[in-house]
Amino acid sequence: MPRALLASFAKRLAATDLSLMPDEKLTPSRLRIELLAGLTVALALVPEAVAFAFVAGVHPLVGLYAAFLVGLVTALIGGRPGMISGATGALAVVMVALVAQHGVEYLFATVVLMGILQVFFGIMQWGKFIRLVPHPVMLGFVNGLAIVIFLAQMGQFKVPGTVENTGHGMSGGEWLTGGPLYLMLGLTALTMAIIWLMPRISRVVPAPLAGIGIVAALVIGLNLDVPRVGDMASIQGGLPPFHIPAVPLNWETLEIILPYSVILAAIGLIESLLTLNLVGDMTGKRGGASQECIAQGASNILTGFFGGMGGCAMIGQSMINVKSGARTRIAGVAAAIFLLIFILFAAPLIELIPLAALVGVMFMVVIGTFAWNSFNIMRKVPLTDAFVIVLVTVVTVMEDLAVAVVVGVIVSALAYAWNNARRIHATTEEKDGVKIYRIEGPLFFGSSEGFVELFDPAGDPKKVVVDFADSRVVDQSALQAIEAVAGKYEAEGKSLQLRHLSRDCHKLLTKAGHLMVDSDDDPDYQLAVEYGVRTGVLGGH
Repeated sequence: MPRALLASFAKRLAATDLSLMPDEKLTPSRLRIELLAGLTVALALVPEAVAFAFVAGVHPLVGLYAAFLVGLVTALIGGRPGMISGATGALAVVMVALVAQHGVEYLFATVVLMGILQVFFGIMQWGKFIRLVPHPVMLGFVNGLAIVIFLAQMGQFKVPGTVENTGHGMSGGEWLTGGPLYLMLGLTALTMAIIWLMPRISRVVPAPLAGIGIVAALVIGLNLDVPRVGDMASIQGGLPPFHIPAVPLNWETLEIILPYSVILAAIGLIESLLTLNLVGDMTGKRGGASQECIAQGASNILTGFFGGMGGCAMIGQSMINVKSGARTRIAGVAAAIFLLIFILFAAPLIELIPLAALVGVMFMVVIGTFAWNSFNIMRKVPLTDAFVIVLVTVVTVMEDLAVAVVVGVIVSALAYAWNNARRIHATTEEKDGVKIYRIEGPLFFGSSEGFVELFDPAGDPKKVVVDFADSRVVDQSALQAIEAVAGKYEAEGKSLQLRHLSRDCHKLLTKAGHLMVDSDDDPDYQLAVEYGVRTGVLGGH
């Protein structure tokens, strides 16, 4: 199976082109849009990559190299054209403890192992399980991530050199006050206004790029004293060097890096696959979850060997890319190449860009990402779904995305199980001295106790029929409940007959020796009975 999947992926990779829509031609106009969108994304990537490198406790170039390599590989072979990947805060907050305790070389080894795990998950096609994430969890994820992006920008409103890099972004330090603060806020608001107005005037240049360009030109031309990209750190550097992580190849090293690798792989794939779905909803096209897993894994393996901190999909930059008009892989590739050009040749120019312009772009991303209609939705959906939306939002902000999604899925699953558990009931009638119970609702672990309580073995006649035509026997707990009811009737010296039960199910119950089964009109659906047979829970094995 894995070999066949790899062959299938290789075939798709060989056939990969740079377009998203089968009917879309790569015209000069389309190429211009893609390249300008890529440039916009690259400019927005710089402060994010530097900030998250600080969060992880590594050199800024480690974050920039990750943004370049992860962005390039996933743009070429990822499951969704239009997505942008790079160094992210969700991963950085996990990495910081590893770097502080063991050093950056162990981080590189961890990123390589993280990538191997993600490739394995993709080969096993485990990415499809993202379908189990309910819509309320998606809404909470989007809202929580929008808040996280907003909070990550707050560090830019502090005096350069006084900021501590912890949590989701830049924190601590002294806030700007007086004139510098008002100037920063004014330039941020101006950038947002340009982004809002630009599509109404012209779409020749992506609105975010126009906002960055106009505000940067204003600041540089008037020599305004405001925080700039260069105040965070220098981004000047060379090509990413090939480097095998300098760690001992022994069991002790594996014990150190494996827990971090598993956590990082899970967080990276959850964020990437949820972003995959979100971008798919915006563009009207779905992506390949398993292909995205393999692409993320391959990019992280490569990044670990070239001095990068690893990464995953970035929802903020993906929103910038899509809303700038990008619909092909060209924009993602261009963003990565532009970022490398910045590092190699254009660092002095990029470092002059005011942070206010980039903050304005990210604030517009926040406004566009937050699901404002969720406030209206929460008044119309069941209370449990509204609670899940709020819960996932809060946990995303307070903890991290992976924990929030897992909590949201668990709460949603428990609520679903509880609602179905309350659906079990029965209608009864007596004919010729035979009492018939017609069961309605699913019979599973949550409703098994309620099912047992439906019957009155002491008061029922000598013969009882239980009809499952409107029910569904789901799991081993349901079989155990049926056997418990049969045992009670047997203790009263009465017979119990089951109808419309799956053949697999009634074979196991017959082996228990308690009851008669009418199988003439039973359905053919299969029950997962291997557990009962293998463990001997039913049938005396």
